[in-house]
Amino acid sequence: MVDEQQPSAAVHDDVWGDAQRTLDQAAQRLQLDPAMHRVLRLPKRELVVNFPVRLDDGTVDVFTGFRVHHNLNRGPASGGIRYTRDLTLDLVRANAMFNTWKAALVQIPYGGAMGGVVVNPRKLSMSERKNLTRRYTAEIGPVIGPDRDIPTPDVNTGSQTMAWMMDTFSMHRGHTIPGVVTGKPLAIGGTRGRREATSRGAFRTIAAAARDRGIELQGAKVAIQGFGRVGSVLAEMLDAAGARIVAIADDRKAVENRAGIDVPTAVDWVRTHDRVAGMPGTEPLERSSIFGLDCAILVSAGVQYQLNATAAEEVRAAVVAEAGNSPTTPDADAILRERGVFVIPDILCTAGGMVLTYFEWVQDMQAFFWTEEEIMAELDRIMDTAFADVSAMSAEHAVDARAAAMMVAVGRVAEATIKRGLYP
Repeated sequence: MVDEQQPSAAVHDDVWGDAQRTLDQAAQRLQLDPAMHRVLRLPKRELVVNFPVRLDDGTVDVFTGFRVHHNLNRGPASGGIRYTRDLTLDLVRANAMFNTWKAALVQIPYGGAMGGVVVNPRKLSMSERKNLTRRYTAEIGPVIGPDRDIPTPDVNTGSQTMAWMMDTFSMHRGHTIPGVVTGKPLAIGGTRGRREATSRGAFRTIAAAARDRGIELQGAKVAIQGFGRVGSVLAEMLDAAGARIVAIADDRKAVENRAGIDVPTAVDWVRTHDRVAGMPGTEPLERSSIFGLDCAILVSAGVQYQLNATAAEEVRAAVVAEAGNSPTTPDADAILRERGVFVIPDILCTAGGMVLTYFEWVQDMQAFFWTEEEIMAELDRIMDTAFADVSAMSAEHAVDARAAAMMVAVGRVAEATIKRGLYP
């Protein structure tokens, strides 16, 4: 079953410009060489493909797909494959850049990539999804590979999509190449712990941020905007830690229960009904109101730019956890910073998925697989180290966590680029 959150109709118009400006600020703080800054500001490689797919009724439609490599100086590229109707080249560029910073922040030897197809997946049958995925894989085949670019699941793609991609790539090469993608089913080279990875990484950063802010997770009120795989699994983890989930929103509606939502019931309801509306034991809530609820921790696990300036003015949480890519607009970020809200930046909060991508790739390349206990212990260690690195940078330069995370990441990518030098 392909999964995740649904397409958003409200992607910010200048997400690529915003990503570049975030880099500009980090480069200024680091006093980065201007030439190095120019190198990091642009993607290394961009591929746009237009390809036909035969639909179930016998007609043929043409779809547009992308694959962008931002920077490869620390290793092969890696990043998601997204199927949404509002996908743009600028959005892909921005996410490829974010993945470069994310990998560097958690010291994974990857560069950043991103790709996908402009399509409303809800309108495709399973066989049409398969045909689209296989043709798209063939079209981007020249730029992917286990030592070049390793695609991963993203919005509206999942393990089945990755299985089709791996099989298509392997068939073109004449032998099985499991390391070409990650997020695969266990039966064909996937890794244990994949479902929980992004959520577990987010949980570790939330727990660390709560400690820094003197917040006891036991009994802490939490609101979660975005209840796809990441948001729902994170809710389970927070619930197990004793936190009280008081509100949940999806891409259409929101619900609340100030006494605490029963998380297992919520997860089962959304899995069965594909919506939060009507969830037993809850009352309806205006979707935008979730940002202003009285809670200690606000989790934003939806798609890009859900937390805007208007919402930021209403936030009452002490900690905002960005458990999705770029959920906060630049204007909102400035407001939250001014108001003293601790924002766990996306490149840190969501990095658990990048770590598990690396673990799966390493296991595929070695043909040797680890226990789930080993995987989770190493994931926890890496996330805790990354949080500590960001905290140290923040204290040293008196900047917020986002600026500190960017400084750590950009500094590492710049160092790798300098050490390698320019060719020729």
